Amino acid sequence: MIDILYPVIGIALIFVCTTLGSLFVFFIRKKEISPNLTKIFTGFAAGVMFSASFFSLIKPALESSVSYMPSWSVVAISIVLGAMFLWGIDKIVPHIHSNKNQEEGMHVQKMSKTSKMFLAVTIHNVPEGLSVGIAFGVALSQKENAALLVGALLLAIGIGIQNIPEGAVVSLPIKAETGSSKKAFLFGMMSGIVEPIAGIAGLFLAMQIQGIMPWALAFAAGCMIYVVSEEMIPEMTSEGHDHYGVWSFISGFVIMLILDCIQL
Repeated sequence: MIDILYPVIGIALIFVCTTLGSLFVFFIRKKEISPNLTKIFTGFAAGVMFSASFFSLIKPALESSVSYMPSWSVVAISIVLGAMFLWGIDKIVPHIHSNKNQEEGMHVQKMSKTSKMFLAVTIHNVPEGLSVGIAFGVALSQKENAALLVGALLLAIGIGIQNIPEGAVVSLPIKAETGSSKKAFLFGMMSGIVEPIAGIAGLFLAMQIQGIMPWALAFAAGCMIYVVSEEMIPEMTSEGHDHYGVWSFISGFVIMLILDCIQL
């Protein structure tokens, strides 16, 4: 029973943290965050996600026992599949990134700019929820390895920490577009709902089909790496060479590394 509490707390945490970040729209008068602060938030989130991709997902996948082919080939194939999955969603789902003001996906005339901005963030949140759910599913399916459960919880904490500033970065551009703090908060909160949904799906998938454990872990890592490289790194290094985003990326990477290496 205690084991079940870990995934419940972890999956709920990532949604709660996004909601907390979205509350910033009620306390920040400006309708957008300064470019330098955006770089810091984005760089930190990218560092956490990139570090989690390796230490919490790829590393245990490489260490798993695979009889039919080398574990490294399973990991390599799965990372590519995860990246292709997110790339396919990018090409199909209509969305717009607020920082670039550039539309992607299928063209839908009747969809508002706010809805497209909302969908961009929702796509971004899918791999985060999926990775946390898969990590907990793998841990529950291998109860003899208590370190996996602790590692999954620390992964959730790391993703949750970066979700707080991310929630603000998401909601404030929507506030600027709609002129309403309440609408911006609701959109920001709703964008986070996809995380527990993806988390629960990943949890049950990894628990029920133990043979796909290394595939699932590396697939989630591929999704996260795609988001970091396609969207977050260009944003944190845009407009000049001030290195705010770079140092924030390194900080997020190191913090997640420390969290993942803690032995409770």
